[in-house]
Amino acid sequence: MAEGRKAKPDHLGHVIFITAAAAMGGFLFGYDSSVINGAVEAIRHRYDVGSAGLAQVIAIALIGCAIGAAVAGRIADRIGRIRVMQIAALLFTVSAVGSALPFAIWDLALWRVIGGFGIGMASVIGPAYIAEVAPPAYRGRLGSFQQAAIVIGIAVSQLVNWGILNLADGDQRGEIAGLEAWQWMLGVMVVPAVLYGLLSFAIPESPRFLISVGRHDKAKEVLSEVEGQAVDLDLRVNEIELAMRSEHKSTFKDLLGGKAGFLPIVWIGIGLSVFQQLVGINVAFYYSSTLWQSVGIDPSSSFFYSFTTSIINILGTVIAMLFVDRIGRRPLALIGSAGMAIALALEAWAFAAKTAGGTLPATEGTVALIAAHFFVLFFALSWGVVVWVFLGEMFPNKIRAAALGVAAAAQWIANWAITATFPSLSEWNLSGTYVIYMIFALLSIPFVLKFVKETKGKALEEMG
Repeated sequence: MAEGRKAKPDHLGHVIFITAAAAMGGFLFGYDSSVINGAVEAIRHRYDVGSAGLAQVIAIALIGCAIGAAVAGRIADRIGRIRVMQIAALLFTVSAVGSALPFAIWDLALWRVIGGFGIGMASVIGPAYIAEVAPPAYRGRLGSFQQAAIVIGIAVSQLVNWGILNLADGDQRGEIAGLEAWQWMLGVMVVPAVLYGLLSFAIPESPRFLISVGRHDKAKEVLSEVEGQAVDLDLRVNEIELAMRSEHKSTFKDLLGGKAGFLPIVWIGIGLSVFQQLVGINVAFYYSSTLWQSVGIDPSSSFFYSFTTSIINILGTVIAMLFVDRIGRRPLALIGSAGMAIALALEAWAFAAKTAGGTLPATEGTVALIAAHFFVLFFALSWGVVVWVFLGEMFPNKIRAAALGVAAAAQWIANWAITATFPSLSEWNLSGTYVIYMIFALLSIPFVLKFVKETKGKALEEMG
């Protein structure tokens, strides 16, 4: 009896290690997508590039993300989940080295695309692998590792950027061991990228993939590792084989049929994805250092505020994980929309007081900083998590995979649109830009009330 009690924690600890290793892809996803925040102004000065050109260099990684996300699933079905993780780790490593040592603006953009491809692959393969290896009783909690890893990756990238800036005496172009500070910021990602690659050699292949290629004995070995010795392995293998045979491979054609081309439920999924981005959340992660410097805050302080915003992002994500199953998805989304709209309105008001010298009066500056943190908090405790929960639950079984793919693609495109337009919009009118984001936050409220149905407590088979 004592042995049985001891075996369970050991076995669960192994599963947690496997899940955490796979979630390193999420950490790199968060790290790579936000690390550029610290290099924006230095890249602008180094290459003497205007706002429109700079925006394309920042946003072009998202094109790679979209492609990587689109192909990852098919590649994983052919060569396995672990191989895809290793490819993503290699792409992250190459991108980090290339981004740190660019010859010109064009090859920096190329390295960004390669890194984006890795992000896209990691964003798909991490959750899929975790779902396939996690014991059913722990799947929900272990699945949340991916989102937690993403927000921790964002925070760590901002902390590292801040530390490097301080080593360079507050100058993004200050030299450290022969390289400029911003080059170190982009190059440091080599460390977690290599760690991700090494960890991928220490975790087993997905039992589902092993069964799909006829390696039943190896699949049983992995199942005994992750589900325990007490499981009837032959029965579990038969269950997985039966489920795989009965699965409907959804295609793009399955999504068609509504008056506007797609089925109504697909348009709702696209709407959720697009609203999640159009409130301007990624401006906070790609451009916040630049934003604070543009209103008179010194670089070191601006980097510190980017880090504190990332900590707030983690706090909000934890709140969402605690409450998404208690109060439901729709109430959380509505609370978030209202909170974001108020915070964005306050930011727009504060930035309207920007002086000709490019600074904010003390009161408006304080309001802008507090409102920015509240905006990220309300996003993280609502739309940051809830949209992914909705997308995983709202579609009928027969179209789920294809519909998720279309909704995710819409999200990357909306993310690209916001990222690519912010520098030019902020030059035009920073306050007006935040009014636009506030309008989208307000419009998301009637959208949720009218079109989005609660999925809390419903079986996936009930979605129709």
